[in-house]
Amino acid sequence: MKTLLYKNTKISYTDSGEGTSIVLLHGFLENKKMWKDYITLFSQNYRVITIDLLGHGESECLGYIHEMEDNAKVVNEILEHLKIEKATILGHSMGGYVALAFAELFPGKLQKLVLLNSTSKEDNAEKKLNRTRAIKAVKQNYINFVSLAIANLFSENNRVRLANEIEKVKTEALKTPLQGIVASLEGMKIRKDRENILKQNLFPVLLILGKKDPVLNYCESISQIENTTAKLVSFEDGHMSQIENKEDLKKVLSDFFRD
Repeated sequence: MKTLLYKNTKISYTDSGEGTSIVLLHGFLENKKMWKDYITLFSQNYRVITIDLLGHGESECLGYIHEMEDNAKVVNEILEHLKIEKATILGHSMGGYVALAFAELFPGKLQKLVLLNSTSKEDNAEKKLNRTRAIKAVKQNYINFVSLAIANLFSENNRVRLANEIEKVKTEALKTPLQGIVASLEGMKIRKDRENILKQNLFPVLLILGKKDPVLNYCESISQIENTTAKLVSFEDGHMSQIENKEDLKKVLSDFFRD
């Protein structure tokens, strides 16, 4: 684990392997430990960087709202520090929102983009209302909110099969401070629509979706890559493809990184 100061805020990250740089960005309530198995695999052939986004894992909170642009600037600060001029970025869920913000702010620094269980679309009115409700719920009962939020990311048929894995994810999620949770919910609620970035076809894009994702509507998510050069890979499970479809995902990513 390494740390860097960004605006007097401690940011935690890892840097493993050599070669073409790949940045792995976790989702909401997750942290860089989510990528342990993927670091082991990909650091054999690539330089792999994982980052705890603002208010998650061992990274501190920057403020009361963590905009996706704030996190994107953190990613850029780390790449600058490591003297990496260009990288492939994979973002899971909220990490995908950050990756898209990075693509908008620093387009020349992005080699390839992977959106894993994520979307370039902004929150609609209903989702924004649900974010507001979530902020109220986590302030009222932190443990209950986190436990339910994690379980609800997996497809129903996997909640028994992957019970041990789900508990591990919950344990890590419960380390996320209240301020980090609220600041991220506020930031996701106000994020911009960035479908235009996918339509510009400036770099290779891979969109990976779960057909039974409880968080993202599958059919609606597919529409964002119509008339683009983006590739689509679909799994039969939920929002946590890096756990629910681990081995298949490793193969898909290996092929995309290598091409």
